[in-house]
Amino acid sequence: MKINLLLAIAFLSFIAYANIEYMHGIVGMTLRDGGIGCICHDFSKSDSVNVWIEGPDSLIISQTAQYKLLMTGGPAVAGGFNIASYLGTLDPVDTLTQVLFGELTHTSPNQFIDDTVFWNFLYTAPDSLISDTLYSVANSVNWDSIPSNLDQWNFGENFVIHIIDNPVNAQTENSQPYDFVLHQNYPNPFNPSTTLSFVISNSSFVSLKVYDILGNEVAVLVNEMKSSGIYNVEFSPESGIRNPASGIYLYQLTAGSFVDTKKMILLR
Repeated sequence: MKINLLLAIAFLSFIAYANIEYMHGIVGMTLRDGGIGCICHDFSKSDSVNVWIEGPDSLIISQTAQYKLLMTGGPAVAGGFNIASYLGTLDPVDTLTQVLFGELTHTSPNQFIDDTVFWNFLYTAPDSLISDTLYSVANSVNWDSIPSNLDQWNFGENFVIHIIDNPVNAQTENSQPYDFVLHQNYPNPFNPSTTLSFVISNSSFVSLKVYDILGNEVAVLVNEMKSSGIYNVEFSPESGIRNPASGIYLYQLTAGSFVDTKKMILLR
């Protein structure tokens, strides 16, 4: 009974704090941080609210690019947001956004224009050949300054950014031009699924296969001609492996004379 009372007091304190602070931004609400969401307004996300990110899905190492977070639906008077990434750096473009504890949020509620509200921001890629993800959540409010279930929020679809090398910089006097790249899967370790990404610079017959640690083939994800481009393939052991077990798996990309193999870890 005493524990329940203490938990209730702590929760009410959090809600009171959030009610005061959300007007000037809030962080730690995205799926990256466990999927809390804007619970100071309503405990449940609303599918009537649509949140998404627009911008380039691939960047050169350490490159900075501008992105846009958009939201429609809900009361559609004003809105606030939270964006987080694992590896890249987020920065404001204007006074509508700010960085708190490495995450991006609003400085005050931004008004809808017609049926949409949006915020511009900058993302700087890390200095490694990897894939990163932008996580987002946004809240559509009626702007009466009273957080309640009259306001509605939703998570945005995770936005994956692939960090690639610069083909010009990857060419030396005694080397061939940069052609193909197999990225490390993300997330890794993973459960229940992960994304395998690769870059094809020339049209080639491409094979992407998954093997167990003993070298047994367990899944064929790609086995066809592919034109040049950046590709993302989702791998879910549940759909391709009978009784998948935790452990190390290998995935191998073959494209023309290019062959590369990487490890990934399934945690059950």
